[in-house]
Amino acid sequence: MNPYAFLAIAILSEVFGSSMLKVSNGFKRLFPSIGVVIGMGLAFYCLSISLITIPLGTAYAIWSGIGTGLTALVGVIVYKESFNVKKFLGLVLIIGGVVVLKLSSGGTS
Repeated sequence: MNPYAFLAIAILSEVFGSSMLKVSNGFKRLFPSIGVVIGMGLAFYCLSISLITIPLGTAYAIWSGIGTGLTALVGVIVYKESFNVKKFLGLVLIIGGVVVLKLSSGGTS
């Protein structure tokens, strides 16, 4: 399987785990807490598989950058958190940085 596919699964799993963390109420609610453990466990497993081929700095930057953007979107869409121009510009800068890192990595070696 493509290492970037594992990285994508890691990102989505981490976003899911983080979203469940919001509703777990400090790990007081059982099912969201189980979602946190499963999401984060799968995220770290898939990240570790992707690191076999993708350089650490590149993989982590992509994981954290895209994860940050997606988590912010979940916050706005699902949890009705505020969103303004400054937050939008910050996310654009993060995602732009991820793109630059990906382009400068020279592939998966």
